[in-house]
Amino acid sequence: MNSDHAALCSSPEWARYIAEEVLPHALGHLSLGTEVLEIGPGYGASTAELVESVPSLTAVEVDARLAAELAAKFPAVSVVHGSGDRLPFAAESFSAVVCFTMLHHMQSVTAQEELFAEVRRVLRPGGVFAGADSVATPALVEFHGDDTYVPVDPDVLPERLTACGLTDVDVHIGPDGKRILFSARSAST
Repeated sequence: MNSDHAALCSSPEWARYIAEEVLPHALGHLSLGTEVLEIGPGYGASTAELVESVPSLTAVEVDARLAAELAAKFPAVSVVHGSGDRLPFAAESFSAVVCFTMLHHMQSVTAQEELFAEVRRVLRPGGVFAGADSVATPALVEFHGDDTYVPVDPDVLPERLTACGLTDVDVHIGPDGKRILFSARSAST
């Protein structure tokens, strides 16, 4: 992550944006259940909100330094150093999996799809996958200079989620026009 990006994502303004804009639109209508996995929490803006609202929260973070900082900052959260496309959890471990503004940081479209398949694997039957990502713009391409930036195409995201075995897929652009909001479910048995 470049220094401008790191500064933004660790700022109080970003935390407020996540708490007041992103999470309410991404999760407001969903019941996450009791065992929630957050993929890619980064500096923990969304984690700070989730830990207050779900009974059990696990977070998987690819950056070892950030994972250690999250574990120290949020002792009630089980923080695991790992990657969303290779989740170190047993099948059907979670009632919900969430991720916010991190899918575009996956190394490739293939890695994103591997993450979707892993989400499906670790979700319990009927479990929820939900989150948000940014709508691609030239300004975001520039902002992500020297970063990994693989934007998510909202027009094909429903097909990609369905292809990995998720159902009840809902993908839409948020009210500000800047966010892709998505949710889906693991098929019930």
